[in-house]
Amino acid sequence: MSQKRFFNFHAGRGEVQIGSRHFRLPQRASGRITLGIGLIVGGMLGFLPVLGFWMIPLGLLVLSLDLPAVRRWRRSFVVKRERRNGKRPARNGGATGKPEAGREKTGE
Repeated sequence: MSQKRFFNFHAGRGEVQIGSRHFRLPQRASGRITLGIGLIVGGMLGFLPVLGFWMIPLGLLVLSLDLPAVRRWRRSFVVKRERRNGKRPARNGGATGKPEAGREKTGE
């Protein structure tokens, strides 16, 4: 049974889904960058009635399509979250330096 997601970001299609609504992002990079910066600036004014702090992460998502530094942050966040939720296995012998499961070191 598949659980319907409330929020979904399709980077390849340039589409954001919130609930049952789909929003297409601008085709041009300059439009996406302007939209992303506008969302972040609007989010910083989140104490005002119409604007909200939810606009900051949405602006970063839009910027991640065109800016490699923001894309790395987003991808790192997604990978860590998937590992924590058990959807992505941890790397074998990654940063911890532990041997892979089932393999034992021999004293050669």
